[in-house]
Amino acid sequence: MRTPLSERFGMEFPIFAFTHCRDVVVAVSRAGGLGVLGAVGFSVEQLRVELDWIDEHIGDHPYGVDIVLPARYEGADETDADRLAERLAEMIPEEHRAFVRRILDEHGVPRLPEGEEPGSGLMGWTAATAIPQVDEILRHERVVCVANALGTPPPDLIERIQASGRAVGALCGSPAQAARHKAAGCDFVVAQGYEGGGHTGDVGSIVLWPQVIDEVAPLPVLAAGGIGDGRQMAAALTLGAQGVWTGSLWLTVREAASSPAQIESYLRATSRDTVRSRSYTGKPCRMLRNDWTEAWDRPDTPEPLGMPLQMMAVSEAMARVHRYPEAARAVAFDPVGQIVGTMNEVRRSADVVRELVEECIDALQRGCDLLGTG
Repeated sequence: MRTPLSERFGMEFPIFAFTHCRDVVVAVSRAGGLGVLGAVGFSVEQLRVELDWIDEHIGDHPYGVDIVLPARYEGADETDADRLAERLAEMIPEEHRAFVRRILDEHGVPRLPEGEEPGSGLMGWTAATAIPQVDEILRHERVVCVANALGTPPPDLIERIQASGRAVGALCGSPAQAARHKAAGCDFVVAQGYEGGGHTGDVGSIVLWPQVIDEVAPLPVLAAGGIGDGRQMAAALTLGAQGVWTGSLWLTVREAASSPAQIESYLRATSRDTVRSRSYTGKPCRMLRNDWTEAWDRPDTPEPLGMPLQMMAVSEAMARVHRYPEAARAVAFDPVGQIVGTMNEVRRSADVVRELVEECIDALQRGCDLLGTG
């Protein structure tokens, strides 16, 4: 089962798996899809460790990497990461830091041990941090594509990645965004609908996908948002997508690095338990609704800041939630799409790939049978 884009990348099946877990990247790529490692949150040194490990375990299979370089953000004119972090830290109101600490304390999340400080929260959300990540990514031969999760990559970055023999893609939530990606020279576009986890737009997938496909044709489009089984994959391919870009599916697989408490939250959730909130990243991001998202949504609480300021403002929360996952369930950051309602069991990544393919083939065959063309 191949499309022109998956053929280009040397994939057996047109299934792209976005994940922050290196084990999932390897498992999906070895099963015939393409694991895509989310680089945001890793320092360059940490990213090197992750990519070296993938290289050692993935064999001759390809994989991709996803970066986050927004088109617009505070401090976009600063190229030095340390100076940028200092400059942005001064812009964060103490009111926001105090509110974060109060939410955590009220929910019984322990403070960090003395001497252990949270990171700046800047991570890979800016050119000053994402460009060095790209420098590292291009050292790894098995990487076949780099995707940008927010906005159109800068022209010089696109040219540099393409000059290395790799493809460049970018996610979008509207035809206008997709057109900008095409005009900039991207090799493919990922159209992510409202149902998806993480940063999404406000147009549903079944409406968005064909609009984007028509807008950028013949540029390849991958469909994202609300893809939880092979029937949805079949719908995406039928609408003209050259593959599916999946993310939430891999949060509860056996190889996932999610904590047991987080996995249990996903397994219990229904499709109505998610909300788009700016409370963690500063941009609308779909995640599980909990006491944290509700607190930031009240009229008497601080307004979330823009990106990357909000992520920096809540860096203490990220550190305490990571260190004490069991105690922090009610205030944790759990990005996930609306398909969470069907994520009811822990499965092996390879089995998820196989089931997607089998269900997709069955769905396409049923369509042909119904029309009498099978």
